[in-house]
Amino acid sequence: MSWDVVIVGGGSAGCALAGRLSEDPGRRVLLLESGTAVTDAARFPAEVRDVASLAASDPDGPHTWDVGVDLTGARTTRVGRGRLLGGSSAVNGANHVRATRADLDSWPGWSFDETLPYYVRGERDLDMGGPLHGDAGPVPVVRPAGELRAAVTERFLAAAATVGVPTELDKNGDQPPGAGLVPANVRRGVRVNAAMAYVLPHLDRGNLTVRGDVTVARVLLDGDRAVGVEGVGADGVGERIEGGEIVLSAGSVCTPALLARSGIGPPDALRAAGLPVLHERPGVGHGYSDHPAVFLAFPDTSGDGGPHPDAPSAQAAVHLDAGDDPAGDLEILLFARPFAPGGAIHLMCALQAPESRGVMTFEADPHRPPRLEHRYLASGHDRARMRQVVRRAGELLGAGGLALGPERTLDDGSLDAWIAAHLTTSAHLCGSARLGTADDPGAVVDPELRVHGLHGLRVVDTSVLPTVPRRGPAATALMLGERAADLVAGRPLAASGRRN
Repeated sequence: MSWDVVIVGGGSAGCALAGRLSEDPGRRVLLLESGTAVTDAARFPAEVRDVASLAASDPDGPHTWDVGVDLTGARTTRVGRGRLLGGSSAVNGANHVRATRADLDSWPGWSFDETLPYYVRGERDLDMGGPLHGDAGPVPVVRPAGELRAAVTERFLAAAATVGVPTELDKNGDQPPGAGLVPANVRRGVRVNAAMAYVLPHLDRGNLTVRGDVTVARVLLDGDRAVGVEGVGADGVGERIEGGEIVLSAGSVCTPALLARSGIGPPDALRAAGLPVLHERPGVGHGYSDHPAVFLAFPDTSGDGGPHPDAPSAQAAVHLDAGDDPAGDLEILLFARPFAPGGAIHLMCALQAPESRGVMTFEADPHRPPRLEHRYLASGHDRARMRQVVRRAGELLGAGGLALGPERTLDDGSLDAWIAAHLTTSAHLCGSARLGTADDPGAVVDPELRVHGLHGLRVVDTSVLPTVPRRGPAATALMLGERAADLVAGRPLAASGRRN
């Protein structure tokens, strides 16, 4: 059977795209997921549903790809990327914060004004109204209010006010950066992942088919046109799946790997992996960015037992201007619940607009993820800003009477060493197949998300974002799927009625 659209990857963008495209009963849509394709929201495992738990993101767990990351050349870590219907939206912290205006306005064809209608269309904000927020979308958005807000959250926000951080009442409100509550995609304690919101309610549509346990080995090309994909089932048997348009939504790690296995990418990197070179695109897997981070731990002395069980762990955040970025390039994120019973509370200190850029080393085996080399903190500017965010976090802890860690008083050299020893990643990788205009040699897709130089092949996931946004990319991934639906369908774009 030939499909009108074959979507590879049932993560955030892929689910949103499949749900919206299948609203047209005349368009046959096939959604392929390498992991389990749950058909009922109630059948997701408890750790996937429970927004109070981050257990589902464990790289050793059954719901993730285990991806090794070289952070600096001297420090490595492992991250879990979602491997089930819903993708990483099924295992993450459920933060639903949009990219900033500064991010969006720097992406060709994806400005704040052009993308706002798609953020709005996807959400049902239960707290905020007005033109910046949606009230009828499939994704519920709430902030930890009333009994859902932990006592330590109140102390954190009060401490921010004490040290002069302005209040940011709405993290999705296009306001100057400051201290405020974190919006979350949650409903009565359930992490509402993209599959729950966009796909599962519509499985009765005769034109929408979802298949799980299918790993796509490569895209099939006929000259300069994509005509299908080669899928491998759980039994190891391969099959040819044809489609009028192929959309890669496998995520910012797996999508560039899939392009490479299809012979699309940097020639030297493809040859080194034993892969053919069919279509040169130097930007595949090269020049991506992510948020470097460290955690500060402190005891919870509030005595309130932590957040309500229906509340997410990440409750409040401070976004700061490091001196030359008024959009707020430093983040201090409060996790108000211990990562393990009886453990400490944590602040995550992250650099939101890093200069560092990473590179992937590809594998020919479709069951093995690429090797990631983030090259964090390679520049003196990045190291200086990481010192700044750690010291500001220590200042907040002291002002709130929460803790006084040694990081606050270390000299620059000693603090650099402490950061290097504790460095990790926010797992927000973006830009591994980035969008750009035809005269941009590093661009992989054009502003309509079509792979440059090929027909019938698009990329719709966070790998297309030219830079990692200054806020976590989860909400932006959904927006990508929403907007891509209009692009693929050839409909007028909601923002202006014009094509890019």
